[in-house]
Amino acid sequence: MRTEITTVEALREHRAAGQDLRDAVLVGLDLTGEDDLLRTALDGAVLLGCELSGKSRRKAEAAGALLFPDIPALPYRVYRTTLYTPAELFDGFDPARPESYADTPDARIYGHSKAQGRTPDPLHALAERLHDHSITSALGEVLAACGLPPVAVMGGHALKRDSPGYLAAMRLGAALGRAGFTVLTGGGPGAMEAVPYGVRMPDHIEELHADLAKAPKFGSDAAGIGQWLAAGLAPDLPDTEPLTIGIPTWFYGHEPPNPACHWHAKYFANSVREDGLLTVATAGVVYTPGSAGTVQEVFQDYTQNHYTSVGPAAPMVFLDKDFWTTDVPAAPLVQQLARGRDAEEWILVTDDVDEAVALLRKYSAT
Repeated sequence: MRTEITTVEALREHRAAGQDLRDAVLVGLDLTGEDDLLRTALDGAVLLGCELSGKSRRKAEAAGALLFPDIPALPYRVYRTTLYTPAELFDGFDPARPESYADTPDARIYGHSKAQGRTPDPLHALAERLHDHSITSALGEVLAACGLPPVAVMGGHALKRDSPGYLAAMRLGAALGRAGFTVLTGGGPGAMEAVPYGVRMPDHIEELHADLAKAPKFGSDAAGIGQWLAAGLAPDLPDTEPLTIGIPTWFYGHEPPNPACHWHAKYFANSVREDGLLTVATAGVVYTPGSAGTVQEVFQDYTQNHYTSVGPAAPMVFLDKDFWTTDVPAAPLVQQLARGRDAEEWILVTDDVDEAVALLRKYSAT
């Protein structure tokens, strides 16, 4: 197992403990004045985006270390070691100037990715894949550190803040938070935003809903997104557990990430993002009404449960009976496929949030 080192301080501690750097992975370190730290065995070491003196570079190469240089002129860090915070993604945004959203890292990264077209050149394709690998690694570390079972909530981005469905999603988030789950969503607007607001402000849902309803949906340009964002940033959200983690994508970059989550694991590749979100939701998934994207996630999730390809079959909760059995009858098909299999026990179609949470808690207890 490789040892990953992401700060110079951690590297000093590693070396002070008498450890060499065989098979270590050093990520994004400025080592130009730290030649002494590299005076050890380096065979098998991997240096990702590290800055080295000429002397240390020659020594590392001669020792057989692998050096991956940083890629210049990108609006994002290729070798990240942490997830994004809303503050990082929206850095430079001025609520008094909604159009300033165009100057944020989130908007600039989306613009850069969109400019590459459907088939980026090899350099940019490689940069995006390396970035996404780093995000997956950072997400795993966050989930392991928080220790609470992760439940994902899926739902449509088009749900307006002034709608009864948005308020219902906030209440669902409050119930999941009170039950002690880490709550994951797709990280965008609509239901993906309402749920983390409910997790973080469970005792102020009605008043928060009324305030957010003043900017009910995001617009199609920077100013329209900025007005939506300004209202979303206005609440003073407590920085406490349970954690809420959004997993959005710049593939759908016209949908801004929400400001309600503690962290965002934002990807370039939507396929990696969708499969990854379902895979890390090891305590189950709750499906609120959505459109084609949500339905796609239903069957991606069930496929994992059907074949137990990523672990034991986990709960699939369809919240809103009429929607999932009549309007979009995905639930009966999933139930039919699950008959006689381990997954059957953990499929629930309900209108009752308490019943949904009870099933999730029962599963986590087993």
